[in-house]
Amino acid sequence: MFVDTAKVIVQAGKGGDGVVSFRHEIYVDKGGPDGGDGGRGGDVVLVGDERLNTLLHFRYKTELKAENGANGAKAKRRGRSGEPLKVFVPVGTVVRRNGAVIADITANGEEQVIARGGDGGFGNAHFKSSVRQTPRIAELGEAGETFEAELELKLLADVGLVGFPNAGKSTFLSVVSNARPEVANYAFTTLTPNLGVADIDNTSLLIADIPGLIEGASEGKGLGDAFLRHVERTGVLLHLIDAYADDVAERYQTIRKELAQYSSELAARPEVVALTKTEGFDDELLAMQKESLREAVPAEVPIFAISSQSRRGIDDVLRRLAAEVAAYRQRQAEAEEDEAADDTATVITLSDSKQADHWDVTKDLEESDVFIVSGEKIEKFARRTNFEGHENVNRLRDIMKKMGITHELLRQGASGESIIQIGEARFTLLEQ
Repeated sequence: MFVDTAKVIVQAGKGGDGVVSFRHEIYVDKGGPDGGDGGRGGDVVLVGDERLNTLLHFRYKTELKAENGANGAKAKRRGRSGEPLKVFVPVGTVVRRNGAVIADITANGEEQVIARGGDGGFGNAHFKSSVRQTPRIAELGEAGETFEAELELKLLADVGLVGFPNAGKSTFLSVVSNARPEVANYAFTTLTPNLGVADIDNTSLLIADIPGLIEGASEGKGLGDAFLRHVERTGVLLHLIDAYADDVAERYQTIRKELAQYSSELAARPEVVALTKTEGFDDELLAMQKESLREAVPAEVPIFAISSQSRRGIDDVLRRLAAEVAAYRQRQAEAEEDEAADDTATVITLSDSKQADHWDVTKDLEESDVFIVSGEKIEKFARRTNFEGHENVNRLRDIMKKMGITHELLRQGASGESIIQIGEARFTLLEQ
């Protein structure tokens, strides 16, 4: 069974909590704080594996959960970090979060972190100072990133075979490679994409046999547009047309229309056209079919006549495909170099640390004495605060004062009894 889309719940590990602890050895007078920090939560990591060609296993494993970090311990012992969860996926897997692409696995062995584990909280040993000899403050570990991920597999191949059902795509692939797709004399024999490696001269081509397209495929008709995504990543298209078709030009134009409606970028891919099943064709009839096809095919696109049964024209097609693929990959590399050069242009922006320090204060529109504080750094402090201990909350108040947040709250009319909301946490501006 071929499955090329899946949805999973991704949950990185929670960071371990810091602890409050003091030394109690009988030979140590007034032992100080020795609470250790919590360990970091494990990440969720995707790893490309060229041996896989389906997302089927995610239909039965719908939750990807990394290990939590361990809590700290006395004697300043740090909790063990959670083990990352490494998940193997087919090369060509795209991961989306709320529709936005967050990972794209394009190489065997490539690793990408899709969900980061939470940081561990500091233990009270971290907060000792000259004015705070016995701190009873410890932070909570942060929660790891949790979200629903959409996985989509788009085959990565040098050449994508396109054409009507029963155009001879599977037969061609079985002849030029070690692939063994189902071959039969009826439409829609191929229901799932097949991959094969074809050797020609001193190079190899990875060829994808895409299920047959029909008019309206880009709108979901026939086998639908579910398989068009697999052509998106191929470098060159080999358009196969049955030489016995009544109107070869119309067949060519129909498939070109579907490709263009699905993706203008896809329609611009380099293309090679071949009339198939030409064994038994006399030269005059074959010349008529090629002439008819040439009226629809752009002049720069080559047209071949091939027979997979007798291997007529097969090597010529493969050589032309190899040349087209090499040229396409070279253009890609040059475009990436140009893009990288453009990225080095000077752009004046805030540094990451400045952006993290930025905060905003707004009054709640529904509750008059509630003030909402937002900002990357202050929200992180709030997530790590254990609100069950007044010393922990007072530390958060001190941080707000140092960052200038308290001054802005007072300027906007907040009083000591006003409720401050940071993320999901609520507390009064001053200790009551």
